Amino acid sequence: MVSLSRWGRDRCFWVAMGLGPLFWLVLYGVAQPAWRPGWPLAAPFVFLLPALVYPVLEEIVFRGLVQEALARRTARRWGPLSLANVLTSLAFAALHAFYHPPVWAAAVIGPSLVFGYFKERANSLVPPIVLHVFYNAGYYWLFATPVA
Repeated sequence: MVSLSRWGRDRCFWVAMGLGPLFWLVLYGVAQPAWRPGWPLAAPFVFLLPALVYPVLEEIVFRGLVQEALARRTARRWGPLSLANVLTSLAFAALHAFYHPPVWAAAVIGPSLVFGYFKERANSLVPPIVLHVFYNAGYYWLFATPVA
C-alpha cells in the first residue's frame, strides 16, 4: 500500500497518468476531430463541469462511498482488482450509459478500474480524483464540440 504522502512518487501512478495522453493520441488519430485548442477559454463553464466538477463528485460518490461500502462487505480479489472495484466500475459504466452511447459507456470501465485501483493502493481519494480530472480534461479539450 502506498501512503498518501508517497503516491506522487508512485511509478504506477505516473504510468496511469501517461495512459491518458496515449489514449487521446490514438483516439485523435482515429477520429481526427476538428481541434479548437482555445475553446475552453471561450466557454470555461462548459469545459470545467465535465473536466473538473463531475470527476470530483463522481470520485467522492463512486470510490469514496460505493467502493468503500462494498469493500467492507467483501475482500475478494483477482490480482490487483478487488470485487468492490469491479462492481463499482460496472455501476459507474451503467450510469454513463444514460448520457453516452453504449460503446462509450462501456469504455469507461477501464479507467474506472484504474481509479478504483489507486483509491485502494493509496487509501485516499486524491490519486483517483487527480487521474479522473486529468483524463477528462484532456478528453474534453480534444474531443468536445462546444456550442458556438
